[in-house]
Amino acid sequence: MTDAQETAAELRTTTGGGPPDEVDKSDGLPIPLLEPREGIPPVVADDEALARVIAAFAAGTGPVAVDAERASGYRYGQRAYLVQLRREGAGSALIDPVGCPDLSGLGEVLAGTEWILHAATQDLPCLREIGMVPTSLFDTELAGRLAGFPRVGLGAMVESVLGYALEKGHSAVDWSTRPLPEPWLRYAALDVELLVDLRDALEKELDRQGKLDWARQEFDAIAAAPPAPPRKDPWRRTSGMHKVRRRRQMAVVRELWTTRDRIAQRRDVSPGKVLGDAAIVEAALALPLNVHALSALPGYGTRMGRRQLDQWMAAVDRAKALPENELPLPGQTPAGPPPPRSWADKDPLAAARLSAARAAVSALAESLHLPQENLITPDSVRRLCWEPPGRVTADAVSETLAGYGARPWQIEQVTPVLTAALTEASA
Repeated sequence: MTDAQETAAELRTTTGGGPPDEVDKSDGLPIPLLEPREGIPPVVADDEALARVIAAFAAGTGPVAVDAERASGYRYGQRAYLVQLRREGAGSALIDPVGCPDLSGLGEVLAGTEWILHAATQDLPCLREIGMVPTSLFDTELAGRLAGFPRVGLGAMVESVLGYALEKGHSAVDWSTRPLPEPWLRYAALDVELLVDLRDALEKELDRQGKLDWARQEFDAIAAAPPAPPRKDPWRRTSGMHKVRRRRQMAVVRELWTTRDRIAQRRDVSPGKVLGDAAIVEAALALPLNVHALSALPGYGTRMGRRQLDQWMAAVDRAKALPENELPLPGQTPAGPPPPRSWADKDPLAAARLSAARAAVSALAESLHLPQENLITPDSVRRLCWEPPGRVTADAVSETLAGYGARPWQIEQVTPVLTAALTEASA
């Protein structure tokens, strides 16, 4: 049993939290968690039921476990189709954001309360859309990373820390389905059943390792982060875009992507269900002369109706008819240093700095038992090595890293090794 498991076992016996203690765990195998403690709560889908949930959670105590289910791969966008919550004194709740699209009232009564989420950055955007924004949070996935757990999915964390097995078979279903089947609701309720227990055990483990303040800085940064701005030229992220070299071909990708996105949004379906990325790239590379030629390309087969083929051909024709000055330019060079593979030719000294810095960060991360990307972002290391301070000192390196958004704990840990690496490489 790991220290984290021992911490969790002690927590269960001292607080009475978690699943029933009478379950036999003597064989060391994870215990399947099959039912929520109070059963599957009814789905809240109207204002009256929502008001009761808001009152119950306002009267509850302690942190609140929060999760959201989306319909990725089925519906357009990343909206929430189910929100799950659990809090001491309030029990669990399952809320349908289709029937209750405005949860700002719930968000208000939970203001100032710590929210417990697993992989918070995945759920916060869709929660923000329905009026739920935490001011304080605890991310159990990130906590697991900082504590050095090799597997940090919710099921793996619950098993390794608490000794219980969650059934994860419904994670990729179409959560826009109505009514939601009972097995799916059971799965959803169980996702928040143990989040408070997991949070408490991980807090003790992080404290034991001397990393609790690190985690709090990370959680505060997530809670304070503004919404991500819209992506510029999202069509450039089409899978397989690296094959498209000519500007006319890029224009085809842009027209097909934009047409597909408009159709997907109107139908409220995932863009990939309208037309695959691979089909978009095939048409861009082939520049078909007519519908017959288009229909012969992969992704435009016999199952696609004439009307659909006509709309894709019209997009291709629009791109082919554009004057040269309206064709898209190659992707703009991103801010920051060039790809590291080109450093040896462009700046051998920078390449030497990067090699030394990466080795130093890797060794430090291993000694601290956490992933390198959580110790310091690779982008920060690249930027520092490409344009180091004029005079490499610990203060200058710290200031540079702070300018890239590194947290104080990260700066404290990596500044000595990065300063040494830069100095040695330059020498």
